[in-house]
Amino acid sequence: MTEEKMRFEAEVSRLLDIVVHSLYSNKDIFLRELISNASDACDKLRYEAIAKPELLAGDAEFKVRLLTDNVRNVLTIADNGIGMNKADLIDNLGTIANSGTAKFLDAVSKSDNAKDVDLIGQFGVGFYSAFMVASQVDVLSKKAGEDQAWKWSSDGKGEYTVAEAEMEGHGTQITLHLTDEFKEFTEEYRLRHIVKTYSDHIGIPVVLMKADGDETLNEASALWTRPKSEVTDEQYKEFYKHNSHAFDDPWKTIHYQAEGAIEYTGLLYLPTMRPFDLYDPQRKGHLKLYVRKVFITEGADELLPPWLRFVSGVVDSQDLPLNVSREMLQHNPVLTKIKNGLTKKVLSELETAAKKDGEGFDKFWETFGSVVKEGLYEDQSNRDRILKIAKFRSTKGDGWTTLAEYVERMKEGQKAIYYISGEDIDALKRSPQLEGFAAKGIEVLLLTDPVDEFWMPSVGQFEEKDFKSVTRGGADLNDVKSDDNEDSKDEKKDDTASDASLDALIASIKIALGTGVKDVRESDRLTSSACCLIADEMGMDLRMERLMKQHNRVDEISPRILEINPKHSLIKKLSDVAIKDAKAPILHDAALLLLDQARILEGEALPDPVSFARRLDLIMEKGLGA
Repeated sequence: MTEEKMRFEAEVSRLLDIVVHSLYSNKDIFLRELISNASDACDKLRYEAIAKPELLAGDAEFKVRLLTDNVRNVLTIADNGIGMNKADLIDNLGTIANSGTAKFLDAVSKSDNAKDVDLIGQFGVGFYSAFMVASQVDVLSKKAGEDQAWKWSSDGKGEYTVAEAEMEGHGTQITLHLTDEFKEFTEEYRLRHIVKTYSDHIGIPVVLMKADGDETLNEASALWTRPKSEVTDEQYKEFYKHNSHAFDDPWKTIHYQAEGAIEYTGLLYLPTMRPFDLYDPQRKGHLKLYVRKVFITEGADELLPPWLRFVSGVVDSQDLPLNVSREMLQHNPVLTKIKNGLTKKVLSELETAAKKDGEGFDKFWETFGSVVKEGLYEDQSNRDRILKIAKFRSTKGDGWTTLAEYVERMKEGQKAIYYISGEDIDALKRSPQLEGFAAKGIEVLLLTDPVDEFWMPSVGQFEEKDFKSVTRGGADLNDVKSDDNEDSKDEKKDDTASDASLDALIASIKIALGTGVKDVRESDRLTSSACCLIADEMGMDLRMERLMKQHNRVDEISPRILEINPKHSLIKKLSDVAIKDAKAPILHDAALLLLDQARILEGEALPDPVSFARRLDLIMEKGLGA
């Protein structure tokens, strides 16, 4: 027998070190992970055997077997599932192909809290938990339909071996050579307790092999087929962790049976933590599809829309054929009706939670709101329901608000729902474009999710109130009654540059900036800042255009409108210079500095930082010499 020695890839070595030394406080978890993997292997073979019955080779009674040897301190977990060949062993156990692993390791390295790193199952690497309790792990496996068996062995310290082996039947046997510290995992009572606690929901028998007769340790019936009254909260939680490879507890559990023209059972979970692939561009779902308890496929996009891709669980249909293919799923009218029913059920659960569990819903929205809002853009049939539960940050305190609550607080004369978008909420609160709105007591929504740029123009309005960006023209602030009823236009005018001098300054700035701006004009939205950039009323919003450029959808950022504050002391002084000498050299440099200042406030890179620094030096030098 030729034995081939290989090294783990770097990420696996790092992961093993974390698993062995610091990951789990509860060592029982390793058995749950290995039994879960064995169950999945049986599910996969059951599905493959629909088209190729010969794969079962007379061994159609699926089970997971536990064998103990407390003399040699050995525990074996065996299944008669799909099995693995040499390539599978290397790909699955020696290399982590899952792109989320790097993210997991990065999260662990930055975390100071052990609870934050109890995520290994989410990344599909639960097998490595075996090294918490074992000094050596041997995996003997033969893939269904193949003749050659293979043995994989490792002590978890950087290397592993793969060699040809002999094995009767198909499946996988994982043998753990337990360290003396964990001899307890060969004791029958200990195994019985662990399986009952963590794996009672497994749909195939977990059998303890004993000299005096084998003992089935679990219920061995699919959890979703049981009546709700017979399932405990703990069983629901454990099934969620098994099915989703998660370590958090679910926020909501939805278990129901649809009857009528189409019959199906749904067991859905709303998580408390984000799946690692939540923002993966493929936007794959996390539901498993069964047909009459036979596993068909995982991540079926046809079961829920992409904006609900964080929902996990199972759907078991009575009306689909057992030999249904992926191609058939994409165009199956039964599945379309199931998808509509599941979507409505999840939305109903969210609507109820929004009314009855405000604090819990706020936490949910903080975690998943950015994904749910994708439905506002792409799911017109459910748009109104999503819009009513959607929550937002605003300039009205630090909490969340709904659009209905915003509308109730609108000022007299206010005709639109105002918003501003950007990458950072604290930076948004300091935006100069908000100053005039704050002075009038007008609430502004603070949007930090990129998807907001897409659904806002698509939806257009809420309760007949248009959405308007404060970084665009046409704010109509003069129509809104101010909180300060004593202010008058005449009193405000006394504190501004004269119309003639302001016009002279604007003309001078336009000449200096040329095509660098679309226009220069007086601002009614600024109260303390000297200037700001805005988009034209009919143009693309500032952040939207930046996003488009980042994704190469536009070549260049289009020229903006520069608004200047006639009440600002700098603008008044520059206006005085302009009315005396419109060609004064300082006006040219000041105009370019104002534009660069406005760009900085928008978080944009300056096109010419060297020239900006030079002009700033000159202005400061003149100021110090005055």
